[in-house]
Amino acid sequence: MSSELEARLAQKGITLPDAPAPAANYVPFVITGNTVYVSGQISNDANGLITGKLGETMTTEEGAAAARTCALSLLAQLKAACEGDLDRLQRVVKLVGFVNSTADFTEQPKVINGASDFMVEALGDIGRHARSAVSAASLPLGVAVEIEGIFEIR
Repeated sequence: MSSELEARLAQKGITLPDAPAPAANYVPFVITGNTVYVSGQISNDANGLITGKLGETMTTEEGAAAARTCALSLLAQLKAACEGDLDRLQRVVKLVGFVNSTADFTEQPKVINGASDFMVEALGDIGRHARSAVSAASLPLGVAVEIEGIFEIR
C-alpha cells in the first residue's frame, strides 16, 4: 500500500528503506493507544553501517548525514507499525538522538539536526518535534548515530 505521504516523499526523490530487523532481543516498535514508540535506529545506508566517532574520524556534516539515515529508518519502522499506511501519522512527538563522539565534541545538536531537518522537510508541520541530542562514548557496532522516536498516529 502506498500513502499520500509516501507519494510526497517520492516527489522529493526520497524512498524509504525496508524496516530494519531488530539486532537483539527487542521489538522494533510498540504501539500503545495512539502512540508508537520506535526503537533506536542506527546509521546505515545502501553501503552498510555508517561508523565513526564525531570529533575524531567524522565531521559534523557527515554526522548530520548519518542522522538523516536514522530518520529514514524511523519512518520505515513507522510504516511497518501502521501496516503500510503512513497517512495514519498525526505527528512526530519526540526524537532522542545519541552521537558517538569524543569527550570534547559539543555539536551533538547540529548532528541530530540531520534527522530533525529531514522530518520537517519530509512531513511539514507534523514533523516538528521535541528532541534530545546527547553524546555517547560508543554506540552499537561502532555506528556514528542512533535515534529513537515517538509518534502519534490515528
